[in-house]
Amino acid sequence: MKLIFQNKRSIAILFAIMAAILYGFSSPLSKLLLVKISPYLMASLLYFGAGIGMFFVNLLNIRLRKDSVKESKLSKKDLPYTIGMILLDILAPILLMIGLTYSNASNVSLLNNFEIVATTFIAMLFFKESIGKRMAWAIVLIVIAGVVLSFEDINQFQFSIGSLFVIGASICWGLENNFTRMLSLKNSLQIVVVKGLGSGLGSLIIAITLKQLSTDWFYIIYALLLGFVAYGMSLFFYIRAQRDIGATRTATFYAAAPFVGVILSIVILSESITIPFLIALAIMLFGSYLAVSEKHGHFHIHEILSHDHLHNHNDLHHTHTHDDNIIGEHSHNHSHDELEHTHPHTPDTHHKHQH
Repeated sequence: MKLIFQNKRSIAILFAIMAAILYGFSSPLSKLLLVKISPYLMASLLYFGAGIGMFFVNLLNIRLRKDSVKESKLSKKDLPYTIGMILLDILAPILLMIGLTYSNASNVSLLNNFEIVATTFIAMLFFKESIGKRMAWAIVLIVIAGVVLSFEDINQFQFSIGSLFVIGASICWGLENNFTRMLSLKNSLQIVVVKGLGSGLGSLIIAITLKQLSTDWFYIIYALLLGFVAYGMSLFFYIRAQRDIGATRTATFYAAAPFVGVILSIVILSESITIPFLIALAIMLFGSYLAVSEKHGHFHIHEILSHDHLHNHNDLHHTHTHDDNIIGEHSHNHSHDELEHTHPHTPDTHHKHQH
């Protein structure tokens, strides 16, 4: 059981880091595109790129796995979280793009880590997700680093307007992460397609209303491709990670994204490296180390539960039987009896117990 947990956790962490690396391309490359594209249209194109790109990936996946059992699809029961996810994804990137116009890309990349803090507090307060001491200290360190970066001049304490917009975007994404977490057992590709097309359409309506459109097709195509990689592929890996390690831990491992963004900002945009930036970077690295090294295991009780998601029978949680001899991963509605045991675990769907 311990080996299975470690494998699932390792794969989930890898997915979270992959999501971070891909999203890290977003800020510095978006900064270049904002020269020709408004923040409102840019937000729309990024999500449209994610939705359209992942739609074709989904078609390819269906073709390649036509004989396999498919993952659970979104249902009417998931509608409130789906709508909330889309609305927040309309607002958050617009705030981020506005923030990018008032601040440099490297600072914006690191300030994105406030998303971790917002995700954690919302997960704890409203979705009852628990954290340990190491995770709590990791979050505190990330907050401190974010505060250091929020000031344009440490000596004069002149607060950056761009930072306010970025922090606002982080709060929106923190709430959106928890909404998406509630959907993470469903088909990840479908979630990204719905999220991308829905959020892209909403942002496009805002851009049309404000007359913020562009006819520069080179930049538009570039933005769509960036959206597919930095938003679409990143979101897919992010959702898959949430499935096994929860919203808080996925967001914390996602802290690698700003480091990628900063490196690209320095290389592509020739942005300077400041002492406050180096201090913030060191603090965030130590915070990330605390998050990665967290261990959690104790005696806990599983209450009776019925749900539908992709699973197999290689763990202690899926002990139900089938009329047919089913081997490997499959998806269907199934029930869990009450169970008491001790093992290492993360706050996935089967471990939402109180502490």
